[in-house]
Amino acid sequence: MIDALRDFTASLPELLQWVGIVLAAAIPFVESYFGAAIGILAGVNPVVAVLAAIVGNVLSMLVVVLSAHGVRSRVRLGKATKPDSPRRAKLRERFDRYGVAGVSLLGQTILPSQITSAAMVSFGASKNAVIFWQIISIIIWGVVFGVLTTVGVTVLR
Repeated sequence: MIDALRDFTASLPELLQWVGIVLAAAIPFVESYFGAAIGILAGVNPVVAVLAAIVGNVLSMLVVVLSAHGVRSRVRLGKATKPDSPRRAKLRERFDRYGVAGVSLLGQTILPSQITSAAMVSFGASKNAVIFWQIISIIIWGVVFGVLTTVGVTVLR
């Protein structure tokens, strides 16, 4: 899949390659980190690739957080809460242990930002706090993978 996304991005006109990166980074599990790598491997300037990947990932995360918040608000009106499934209970335990910042910064090692952000909002975390920490996390992961990819490409040349 990564090769297909890289080829898609490289096939676009040079002035529109950033659009391919934005679209790729909006896909869960691709995120800003693989989006940045895809862009750099496709030959896009590393700064442009990282920025486009961050934008794509942030946009998709915002859609999910705002949707999850809206759904949670409507569902909670006048309804009792039901017990969590074992999987959801485990996720809630991690959320309670690490908080919004910890889950946002470390959660991307396990699940995409879209899933972790939706879960946090569904647990009752402030949507603004989730958005803030997810953006910080997306930027950090995108920059780190952009730098690593740039160094790797430079070393291999």
